[in-house]
Amino acid sequence: MLSDPLLFAVCAALLGLCVGSFLNVVIHRLPKMMEQQWRAECAELSAQEAPAVESYNLIVPRSACPSCKRPISALENIPLLSWMVLRGQCAGCKTAISPRYPAVEALSAALSAYVAWHFGFGVAAIGALLFTWAMIALTFIDLDTFYLPDSITLPLLWLGLLFNIVGIYTPLAGAVIGAAAGYLSLWGVYWIFKWATGKEGMGYGDFKLLAAIGAWLGWQMLPLTILLSSLVGAVIGIGLIVFAGRGRSVPIPFGPYLAIAGMIALLHGPALTSAWFGPL
Repeated sequence: MLSDPLLFAVCAALLGLCVGSFLNVVIHRLPKMMEQQWRAECAELSAQEAPAVESYNLIVPRSACPSCKRPISALENIPLLSWMVLRGQCAGCKTAISPRYPAVEALSAALSAYVAWHFGFGVAAIGALLFTWAMIALTFIDLDTFYLPDSITLPLLWLGLLFNIVGIYTPLAGAVIGAAAGYLSLWGVYWIFKWATGKEGMGYGDFKLLAAIGAWLGWQMLPLTILLSSLVGAVIGIGLIVFAGRGRSVPIPFGPYLAIAGMIALLHGPALTSAWFGPL
């Protein structure tokens, strides 16, 4: 794979397909697991007995059709291929299967291939793949629920610092400053906005996500990330208002825009930063 970048990209795409299938499970189940944990904690704080629930995590119970509860077999769970063979329908009750499942798998495969091609075989590519998969999961969880789970953002932050101990993406000092500056910058914006309007403009998960991006890419990439996320958010927000008739008062999650900006900064950050801001 060191001598054949194309082979590495193809292998990364196949791995990305499999990881994308798992990411669909994470996107669907992790918010439910969080809510289950919150209910148990609330019951404990109120001195009530927590209701008995069946085991529910990323492994059990086995995946099943949400309509007819028919378990999904291994042959029906092959990334992309099974959805196409089944024509987007449950094999049992023929209920439509959301096209978002194969879309997440295809996105994971495509981004994994591009990341592998961009970085080449090595530690940098391994870290970039982990970063990419985390961004995909966070994007779709935030779109669905307005959650950016600590169980993803905080390990992502620490992983960024660990990879940069030997300066894989940025010197360690830049990574530490980036983590702190990423968190504090949005934290400051949050409190200024709240003081000025009396409303909360974003959640604490956004602070932690930008801190994680800063830990991976360093403080130098934060201006670019914030600018790109704002531009992407503005374009998509205006598009939703104009073409989808979405009301201006309807909240839009900011996490997906940070994730998109983080991916752009990971792959093309130095060139864009030099072009827009000059050498840092």
